[in-house]
Amino acid sequence: MTYLLLSAVFLAVAVVVAALGWRRAPRGHGRAVLISALVLVALTIAFDSIMIATGLFDYADTHIWGVRVGLAPIEDLAYPIAGILLISGLWNLLGGRTDAD
Repeated sequence: MTYLLLSAVFLAVAVVVAALGWRRAPRGHGRAVLISALVLVALTIAFDSIMIATGLFDYADTHIWGVRVGLAPIEDLAYPIAGILLISGLWNLLGGRTDAD
């Protein structure tokens, strides 16, 4: 199994949960999700690149798409994005704080 396929499965589940919770999202939710995703993607690029450069781990070239951002394969960026979508979607679905609270 390639990292791209594995990432796509996690991302698809997160997108479905986020879409289901979107109707209950408070005003400004989309902007908060976007800013959070950008910060987490930047941190993932930085820290994955550092860990790969120091030899803590690496990815087998046969299992990645080949596109890298820094030293991290692009597939690795799906996890922080999926995390933000999944957490925000669950928060909205489970009755998290709204503008009326």
